[in-house]
Amino acid sequence: MAFLTNEKLTIVGAAGMIGSNMVQTALMMGLTNDICLYDVFSPEGVAEEMRQSGFGNVKITATTDAKEAFTNAKYIISSGGAPRKAGMTREDLLAGNCKIAEELGQNIKAYCPDVKHVVIIFNPADLTGLVTLLYSGLKPGQVTTLAGLDTTRLQSALAKKFNVMQDEIAGCATYGGHGEQMAVFGSHVTIKGRKLTDIIGTEEFPAEEWEQMKVDVTKGGAKIIELRGRSSFQIRAAMGGEPFRFPVGTYVKTDKYDHIMMAMKTTMTSEGAKYEVPQGTPEENAKLDQSYEHLCKMRDELVTLNIVPPISEWNKINPNL
Repeated sequence: MAFLTNEKLTIVGAAGMIGSNMVQTALMMGLTNDICLYDVFSPEGVAEEMRQSGFGNVKITATTDAKEAFTNAKYIISSGGAPRKAGMTREDLLAGNCKIAEELGQNIKAYCPDVKHVVIIFNPADLTGLVTLLYSGLKPGQVTTLAGLDTTRLQSALAKKFNVMQDEIAGCATYGGHGEQMAVFGSHVTIKGRKLTDIIGTEEFPAEEWEQMKVDVTKGGAKIIELRGRSSFQIRAAMGGEPFRFPVGTYVKTDKYDHIMMAMKTTMTSEGAKYEVPQGTPEENAKLDQSYEHLCKMRDELVTLNIVPPISEWNKINPNL
């Protein structure tokens, strides 16, 4: 098997369901021949299962020691937060998982400050990613969060509705927060070349059905929590593989959106994430503004909880911000 790189990839939370699936996906995709499994609970069982699956040309290590896990790591994917349980929102995980993100950032700064890219997928991802970035000292484009799941939920819902293949739905995107306040953009969507905006409001697709679909997409995580493959494709782009075609959560600093981690129109390369602010209809742009305001409230709560200092002091911790 040809690998994209021989540099070390550390998967945090590797003993859990999502983490163990990411390990298998990374191996099957040939990301690297050096993978380290890290968890506070021993991931040795997962590592042994992967070795016995015939991945014989890969160095697979497993550890519960942070120093061993992060030393010399060039890429990191972390699902290492507390899981979301039935009835919980992503925001319910705020305080506990942001403390975990703080520790992750500190470990990166201490043991692998020259890491090339970090993908955060544990919720609330916008905030855990922001906290990781702050305490790691990395540049903004080096830390991204998983947001593609929301876009593919929209794409799959439309594919089922119109009975077409999922890749026949183009232009799908959700922006802003990875949660119930995300902004669903439908104005750029085409279905086998037909503009979605020309179909909404017709007998084929009543406006009320479209509004309900948007609600279902934003609440999709309450029904299924499955982040397995997309994070590996995201880190693959950062490793120099094919471009990642979905939005990612990235650090944003513009006149309008400032000191926040949110899903934007992004391009992922080996240089990191580059973004531009998406433009939709006035209603979609307003929804993006609302999502940003919601994220700001949660970010400010982190200040109140003393998990992060006031924004004016962030540059003292991470000069890249």
